[in-house]
Amino acid sequence: MTTTIDTARVQEHNARAQETLQADFDALAGVLARRGQDIEQLVRVAQQFAVAIPSWGVGTGGTRFARFPGKGEPRDVFEKMRDCGVIHQLTRATPTVSLHFPWDLPQDPQALKDVADSYGLGFDLVNSNTFQDQAGQAETYKFGSLTATDPKVRAQAVQHNIDCIEVGKTLGSKGLTVWVGDGANFPGQHNLRGALERYIESAKQIYAALPDDWQMYIEHKLFEPAFYCTTIADWGTSFAVAQLLGPKAKCLVDLGHHAPNTNIEMIVARLAQFGKLGGFHFNDSKYGDDDLDSGSINPFQLFLVFNELVDAGERDPGFRPAFMLDQSHNVTDPIESLMQSAVEVQRAAVQAALVDRAALSAYQQSNDALQAAQTLKAAFRTDVSPILAMARLRNGGAIDPVACYRASGYRARCAEERPAKAGTSGSGIV
Repeated sequence: MTTTIDTARVQEHNARAQETLQADFDALAGVLARRGQDIEQLVRVAQQFAVAIPSWGVGTGGTRFARFPGKGEPRDVFEKMRDCGVIHQLTRATPTVSLHFPWDLPQDPQALKDVADSYGLGFDLVNSNTFQDQAGQAETYKFGSLTATDPKVRAQAVQHNIDCIEVGKTLGSKGLTVWVGDGANFPGQHNLRGALERYIESAKQIYAALPDDWQMYIEHKLFEPAFYCTTIADWGTSFAVAQLLGPKAKCLVDLGHHAPNTNIEMIVARLAQFGKLGGFHFNDSKYGDDDLDSGSINPFQLFLVFNELVDAGERDPGFRPAFMLDQSHNVTDPIESLMQSAVEVQRAAVQAALVDRAALSAYQQSNDALQAAQTLKAAFRTDVSPILAMARLRNGGAIDPVACYRASGYRARCAEERPAKAGTSGSGIV
């Protein structure tokens, strides 16, 4: 496997930090043992955890007003893969990459797969783009794509999704994420029921093109760019469409695509209960769809989401939702933010595994609301950092990924090797 950061440097970093880590790990092991919990079992949870990297996430994002390019940001999909390789090398928690077409469309998909293989990376879900016009595109998506009133626009959008499936098959992907920004900015702009009818008609054509072992993930979003009415704006509409399409259609939950203070963990529980929870896009939010680093604003909510996922997994051992980070990094080094976010999502998974489920169930059955809540808080308040670091060490990663990355000088080398191109973005977002 190709390693972008010198393995000797990683080993040197770990050697300096290992004694302190072992002391912290042993201390936490004692605390957990007194609770009747085995720290080694939790290390295995951390070692097995995986979340996909969004290819566009390693580029610098932007706002609706401006984008400020980052130093040494990737200029093509192969440079994106190199950055993703660094993230996985140091965290050992991000073994797959989710590509976005046509931003990442390779001339030779097999060549891209070979490069990914060399970094020890595979491919997660592929993502279609019918919310943005591309150079040379015959029809515009200004007034919608899968819901457009013009049948030529709908046909173009459907074909693009089918093309994404074909490329994804070569890369070894097993699913397609469909998100559309279709909707209205003014009352009366379109017939609300008619728009959804056209969406369903289009989605059925895409669904029919899925290979037998693929799934189609329907992503909803409360608002933007359709600020009055987004066609697939909530989990109920997403669920209804997935039910209509069939068993290979699932719902995808983006943590930022909800109104402030929405009970997202309840949505997770409902979709899991009805067998339609397909996966997640992890990020965080303060005001709206902010795409902030995971766990940076509301880590307790992230924990509560994973608490429901553990419950769903106990009820159905075959439950395997897809996990992906989906963030916009405007003022930080994207590699650092993605590493830290992967760690924070992994942290929530381990904390959820700490919940005393027998005690929680007993308190729920006896209607002891206070103690039920405190049982969750006891797991959430536990600092599992030594468990996460030990998992990285045993998996061949870095005890402190960000510190090791900074010491490597990787970003400075990229700044020299990748001079910025005026007016372009490696992320594809802006």
